Amino acid sequence: MSINLSAIDLLTQLKGVITQLSNTEYTQPIDILSGSSLGQHIRHTLEFFVCLQDAHISGIINYDERKHDRYIEEDVNLAAKITESLKANIEKHTSDFDLIMKANYEVDGNEVLSIKTTYHRELAYNIEHAIHHMALIKIGLITFFPHVILSPHFGVASSTVRYQNKQTT
Repeated sequence: MSINLSAIDLLTQLKGVITQLSNTEYTQPIDILSGSSLGQHIRHTLEFFVCLQDAHISGIINYDERKHDRYIEEDVNLAAKITESLKANIEKHTSDFDLIMKANYEVDGNEVLSIKTTYHRELAYNIEHAIHHMALIKIGLITFFPHVILSPHFGVASSTVRYQNKQTT
């Protein structure tokens, strides 16, 4: 499975969750997620992919400048549509290319670093980032919305799945 297919698979799993939630469930603050909603975690995850998508045009990726679009975290239909759009974009961009990532890692400073990277490297980062948030989303779902059906490996890294499979054989 290529890196693109891995990203598409994760987005498909995420959309599968989104489409099973009502807007009320999607926006409900969840104590064990520090008061964040599932929608906030999903919006955050999707916006990282949107930043990467936008880098196709500019050649620059800056996760710090994502939009924090409240509509994505409040509307399951919009989140599902964005997920489909991101999947389509990833399907058509299979070649790797150079990018510059801009980032500020200071809390009180304003020094923006420019770091050489590539599309595939950032797609790999987005996959790992998505898995992390999906693991948190899974905790919220199991605790508060057990009616939501999850794919067997939702929120689990592929390396962990491979390791677990080796342990059972």
